[in-house]
Amino acid sequence: MTMLCLKAASLLSTKPFYLHFPVPKHQLNPFFSSFKPEKPYSASASRSQIRMSSSSTPPQTIEHIVLFKVKENIDPTQINTMIHSLNRLISLDSVLHLTAGALYRTKSSPIPFTHMLHSRYSSKENLSAYALHPTHVQVVKESVLPICDDIMAVDWVTGDLNGGDSLVPPSGSAIRLTFLKLKEGLGDEVKDEILGVIQGIKDTFGGIDHISCGENFSPARAKGYSIASLAVFRGLSELEAVDSDKELANLEKAKVRDYLESVMVLDYVVSSSRV
Repeated sequence: MTMLCLKAASLLSTKPFYLHFPVPKHQLNPFFSSFKPEKPYSASASRSQIRMSSSSTPPQTIEHIVLFKVKENIDPTQINTMIHSLNRLISLDSVLHLTAGALYRTKSSPIPFTHMLHSRYSSKENLSAYALHPTHVQVVKESVLPICDDIMAVDWVTGDLNGGDSLVPPSGSAIRLTFLKLKEGLGDEVKDEILGVIQGIKDTFGGIDHISCGENFSPARAKGYSIASLAVFRGLSELEAVDSDKELANLEKAKVRDYLESVMVLDYVVSSSRV
């Protein structure tokens, strides 16, 4: 479903979705505050206890997406500092993969987000350890909150990513993110149907390296979006090819359209530089 993202804003209707979310005017609550690890963070935790070997992929992977809306007229130096600081968090033991930078394109979104962070973990506990790590907390307080108007975060559990090569999208890969807000009252059977449609997208469209999708488990920070998907394409040309096949995309969209209240679709290109 969320892979309906593969169509873009037009996948859902001839008119884009415009839901209005209030932009906080006061200091934003740290988006890591909702994490409650089973054990307090310990700086002495060994890499062998937290981080898996880079040559293997866990049976299940935790996806963590954070969207940032940078304030207008912010000094570019401050934006660069934010991106640089976020990317340096890849050094934390609990992180399997992390990339942060400017969005390439917003296909459909009620909020004009400007930047994103994508990271992966082997467990929810490791995501919590990352969120509460002193270095992460410092980056958020000093480099993110002062220059951002709004922040949204979505987390989900995905299955096997087809081996270690899929765990870290290579430089130049194009990522399409899709977040779905469902109509009220839908049961688990409908959610399973939507996720099934999304998982089948890879077999329908060419150029997709892998697809990750699942139900968000951090609702307090997701602005009502409950299903998320992430499609990794080999490059922008493959992503553009999907958008150009409107007939096929509309066919996929029709399978779940009646269940949707709103859809958010954003594109991101993995940078070759890791500052």
